Amino acid sequence: MSRSFLVAARGVLASIGVLICLPALAQTDPLPSWNDGPVKKSITDFVARVTTQGSPDFVPVEQRIATFDNDGTLWCEQPFYFQMAFAFDRVKALAPQHPEWKTRQPFKALLQGDVKTAATAGEKGLLAVVAATHSGMTVPEFERTVLDWLRTARHPRFHQPYDALVYQPMLEVMAYLRANGFKTFIVSGGGMDFMRPWTERIYGIPPEQVVGSSGVTQFRLLPDGKTELFKTPMVNFIDDGPGKPVGIYNNIGRRPIIAFGNSDGDLQMLQYVTSGSGARLGLYVHHDDAAREYAYDRKSMIGRLDKGLDEAKAKGWPLISMKNDWKVIFPFQK
Repeated sequence: MSRSFLVAARGVLASIGVLICLPALAQTDPLPSWNDGPVKKSITDFVARVTTQGSPDFVPVEQRIATFDNDGTLWCEQPFYFQMAFAFDRVKALAPQHPEWKTRQPFKALLQGDVKTAATAGEKGLLAVVAATHSGMTVPEFERTVLDWLRTARHPRFHQPYDALVYQPMLEVMAYLRANGFKTFIVSGGGMDFMRPWTERIYGIPPEQVVGSSGVTQFRLLPDGKTELFKTPMVNFIDDGPGKPVGIYNNIGRRPIIAFGNSDGDLQMLQYVTSGSGARLGLYVHHDDAAREYAYDRKSMIGRLDKGLDEAKAKGWPLISMKNDWKVIFPFQK
């Protein structure tokens, strides 16, 4: 039976609502941007085990759930989270409407281009920046603002659009899993509303499969009978650390069987996923390639991997080495 026939059969049957359980698709190399080695093999062996009929580890299609952190796992997160870069640029764009920002920190520092000083404002100060730049508009208006920023903003080191700095090997993993009956979800500490406008275009993950931190959104009925959703500055849910398993439960309703992360913020998600019954796999992306991307772990202020690094070694979770396991990092390097 040919691979093309299997793909076609899966697509046709899925389109009419029939769940099928086909074995992992035979491919020359489903992960061409990965170097051969134990980490790549751990992924392909896992997929084969859970998708092969008769295997003791076989998992029905409806239970094949995969979760991925976003920042530092699916795209770059240095020199600071991309959503913060968006917020910093929005401060400059909105400054004419807020003359008080010229003397109020951390806004004053951001207007002067001094990100280091702005960072000293700590979590409270940065949350104030997010609240000021992510609220006071309708959801469609915010979506357009995010997409406009992605079209024009450039990364300070790579001089590429931020959405070009996605990891090619992880794009392949997501496509490989979906080809084998998995449903892929993003579970990120980043803003849900910030990610949803572009994740389907970049990752093939639709907005309803994006779980993230969120603010309070209000429903409004307008005098003309139309309706709108309005973004307020209040925090609704933080999808990070122990919040990730809660976010998975609240939004997905099933415990995933495979999860990818890169930082201590993903530790509880990997613990939750790997502690379930049956076949389980948790993997960490380890940033160890300063030449092609960045090298950081225990001491980094962004994407710190400290406790998670110890637990990965203790529990045998594969560490994905950017330097050794990936032939290329970004799609434009192919």
